[in-house]
Amino acid sequence: MFLDAEHFFDGYVLDPAYAVEVLRVAAEAGADVVVLCDTNGGTLPTRLTDIVGTVIGTGLRVGIHAHDDVACAVANSLAAVEAGATHVQGTANGYGERCGNADIFAIVAGLELKLGRRVLPEGRLADLGRVSHAVAEVANIAPNAHQPYVGAAAFAHKAGIHVSAVKVAPELYQHMDPAAVGNDMRLLVSELAGRATVELKSRDLGLDADRAAAGRVLERVKDMEARGWSFEAAEASFELLLRAEITGSRPSYFDVESWRVIVETRPNGSVVSEATVKLFAKGERIVATGEGNGPVNALDTALRLGLERTYPDLARLELVDYKVRIISGAHGTAAVTRVLVETSDGEGEWDTIGVHENVVAASWDALVDAVTYGLLRCESQ
Repeated sequence: MFLDAEHFFDGYVLDPAYAVEVLRVAAEAGADVVVLCDTNGGTLPTRLTDIVGTVIGTGLRVGIHAHDDVACAVANSLAAVEAGATHVQGTANGYGERCGNADIFAIVAGLELKLGRRVLPEGRLADLGRVSHAVAEVANIAPNAHQPYVGAAAFAHKAGIHVSAVKVAPELYQHMDPAAVGNDMRLLVSELAGRATVELKSRDLGLDADRAAAGRVLERVKDMEARGWSFEAAEASFELLLRAEITGSRPSYFDVESWRVIVETRPNGSVVSEATVKLFAKGERIVATGEGNGPVNALDTALRLGLERTYPDLARLELVDYKVRIISGAHGTAAVTRVLVETSDGEGEWDTIGVHENVVAASWDALVDAVTYGLLRCESQ
């Protein structure tokens, strides 16, 4: 039996003797573990360690339940274990009220990789990334790219000197092998990147980028970023660009004849968007129409409806995030817009980009990249 001692640490600060006595009575009543709860999430690791040590010194078996209001939930959980706690509570991806709970994935990784405590069966630690993304998918919450251990940016490198160092010795800029938790190293490409970034990226993709090809890619990236593109935030679009530059052709599974979108207001006050796309795929001309709650949703629906008969795997694709940014503020509503689209197939996510004076056209370009990259993933699996 477990006792969750809510507000324990705040109570201990006010009256240590009384707080410990409550735990002792609970243990005598049959509680096997007394779980010390930092309910308000305001306790710092040094103070928490002292209190946990004092409680354990009374002979009680202790657990820890930490909230993240001062960004210390995971640190407090690990500190409690080092102080002698044998039970830890947390939530997947740290989901919870206010600032969240302790992220159980970071706790598990910290216990196994940093403290040498076996938590999971042999070989299962590498499933952390996959499980984290699966939970986010079920919760309909976009994965946090900056989440420790399992986030897409957890092992990302941008500046040229960093990438050159990683090329020689990854441990210089990575505290662990990302594969241990089911993640991988990412090399972000921008105008700050050097040839080493492109060379490593192409090597990861099984391509052969010599110095001349790497130089051409960098020049193209710099030119496009000067016009509003940002490949640092759209790795899938960059991979398509890289493959086109190195192999001489971009991966292509369909050709676009035309597309259009109509936005209609109806007598009941609703606004409906309808998109029609005309495509060629595997020698067949396809005309598909889709409706959506906006022009981008309608285009996405029409594009995938049109291609799903030829490529059934597209049924797994889902647009999970959509961002628009004005990148030329001097022209008001006529400004150039940058659209970033995040897509998922249930096993991973990828980002694509489109840039255009017309926000719908920018969105269409990002959607085409997203579907093309999704088909490339299916082909490689």
